[in-house]
Amino acid sequence: MEFFLQPWAWYVSGPLIAFTMFLMFYLGKHLGISSSLESMCAISGAGRFVDYFKFDWRKNAWNLVFMLGLVLGGFIAMNYLTPNKTIAISTQTIADLNELGFQNAGKTYLPQEIFSLETLLTVKGTSVLLIAGILVGFGSRYAGGCTSGHAIVGLSMLELPSLISVIGFFIGGLVMTWFILPLIFS
Repeated sequence: MEFFLQPWAWYVSGPLIAFTMFLMFYLGKHLGISSSLESMCAISGAGRFVDYFKFDWRKNAWNLVFMLGLVLGGFIAMNYLTPNKTIAISTQTIADLNELGFQNAGKTYLPQEIFSLETLLTVKGTSVLLIAGILVGFGSRYAGGCTSGHAIVGLSMLELPSLISVIGFFIGGLVMTWFILPLIFS
């Protein structure tokens, strides 16, 4: 059991990801979260309003099982396989987040300053989550996939659009971390 409670080394997790990708290619499937969300939109009837969602979602039903596995796996890992509930991040990152007002940096996975009910009921909290959700949805649609789809699947298939997208995701993350986040929370 101790093996499952420790972070896995790159030489264990890397080959597991590579093996999973090989199976996906062999089965003719593409892995990504945004395609799973598209299936959920098609199930919910979004095709009545947007032609993009008019497709047979049953062909992608495995995506829904994948998403369910992500949620259940995260729940099991957090509640049963994580002996120490703190997050292993650098002391400098914790200090920087504390400067921005994140009081529980390194102690919780979801900062209360963003994800608490009290924050959600404020104009700032609702605006941050709403704008972030729109930007993530627009970005993944505009890029033709999400970060996991491009970074894991697209790059392993040596696709130039995925490389360009991943570079864009990285630059966007740097801009958010160094410029926008301090503006919002300072």
